Amino acid sequence: MSSRIHHSGLRSKVMSAEEAAAFIRPGTTVGMSGFTGSGSPTAVPLALAERIRAAHDRGEEFRINLHTGASTSPEMDGALAEVDGVALRAPFQSDPAMRAKINAGEIDYVDTHLSHLAQTVWNGFYGPMHTAVVEISAIREDGTLVPSSSVGNNKTWLDLAEQVILEVNSWQSADLEGLHDVYYGTALPPSRKPVMITAPSDRIGQPYFEVDPAKVVAVVETHAPDRNSPFKPADDDSIAIAQHLIEFFEHEVAQGRYDERLLPLQSGVGNIANAVMAELVKSRFKGLTAYTEVVQDGMLDALDSGTLATASATAFSLSTEAAERFNDTVAAYRDKLILRTQEISNHPEVVRRLGILAMNGMLEADLYGNVNSTHLMGTKMMNGLGGSGDFARNAFTSFFLTPSTAKNGDISCIVPMVSHVDHTEHDVHVVVTEQGLADLRGLSPRQRARLIIEKCAHPDYRPALEDYYERALKGSDGLHTPHLLGEALSWHQRFLDTGSMKQG
Repeated sequence: MSSRIHHSGLRSKVMSAEEAAAFIRPGTTVGMSGFTGSGSPTAVPLALAERIRAAHDRGEEFRINLHTGASTSPEMDGALAEVDGVALRAPFQSDPAMRAKINAGEIDYVDTHLSHLAQTVWNGFYGPMHTAVVEISAIREDGTLVPSSSVGNNKTWLDLAEQVILEVNSWQSADLEGLHDVYYGTALPPSRKPVMITAPSDRIGQPYFEVDPAKVVAVVETHAPDRNSPFKPADDDSIAIAQHLIEFFEHEVAQGRYDERLLPLQSGVGNIANAVMAELVKSRFKGLTAYTEVVQDGMLDALDSGTLATASATAFSLSTEAAERFNDTVAAYRDKLILRTQEISNHPEVVRRLGILAMNGMLEADLYGNVNSTHLMGTKMMNGLGGSGDFARNAFTSFFLTPSTAKNGDISCIVPMVSHVDHTEHDVHVVVTEQGLADLRGLSPRQRARLIIEKCAHPDYRPALEDYYERALKGSDGLHTPHLLGEALSWHQRFLDTGSMKQG
């Protein structure tokens, strides 16, 4: 394993995870690597969780503020949440234990755009960063670090932390070296300069992280696979959503708004996004590009088939089978894949310049195209905003995708008014469910309402939506965006009271 550590000074700092975790003090802010379960440290967080558990058993307070790239793994988010070891969490999570603590008010959660966190930490809004815990795949002779399967905010954590703990993971393929593009040209205003990316394949940085060896207090050797959830087989709803999208792409090509290679694709995380890529592989489109956050199974398949020529992201989000396949064949992807820091992968300026087709999931949309991506019934956090806002606000075409119902039909995902707004009607161009696709571009609010009801709502809820809208036209004080405010959220209240949004 030490063959991955080529810097003699850092080789001398190899120690156990328990010894490394002892450097982390209560009440401090810790930046850890990881993005959707890829590239997360495992040994040190688990050792830290045990240290916190022991402190609590002695009646001592021990909690940290935890920053990451996005969601991580059970060995980090889950383990630390279960021992009440986290006081504040940012910027995105998906762990059940962490979610439960957030919704119980036991963890303060800052849900923020993924492209924003690095600059806000640089500006000191979260206070000083004490420790960075970063997984890498190797340490070079000159002390530079070969990233692993995610880049995320790791550059920022390594730059800002007072002390650094490195996990060198030999499970990660040695062939990852050369895949990454770590940009060191970012600056704060007024010294900020344009990010010179004009195509998803452009490289503007270097393949390695830099770190001051004097700041590294511990190096821990591990051999642990990435922890990502398997994807469910595409169901009929996901396939229908994907087919509506591909039909729309064909229409836009015919209208001359996209060319035969479309525009660079961005696809959120999840089963619907994976199904979209699977259907694209079956389509006539070839030689496409992607400028996105994560590479999922479907995107890897699209690269293999030639549907995608290039994909730029900040991390992988692969099933166990796909991760093992990729690990065995990394070298074949080195000219097709780029992993960047997330402040560049999600950079609004770059997204606007490239003309991204942004496809993201949602929990619900209302009659006028406002979208809720994060909150269940308006108050309970699901996972977080993630990067959807980075892409949607700046996309050439912004798509939001969902089945028309949830909870076995007891929730309509098209509602009179969303219970929480993450993406306003101004940033939502196209809404897609298995029922159909509503192109909202160029439409007034009243035109949007009729189209969303007709194209996207489930038949079980369409009459009630039509009834609400028609009565709002007659009873609202304003006819630009008609609402009956006394009823606008009654569907959500009905679900809380009865377990179903259905009337009667």
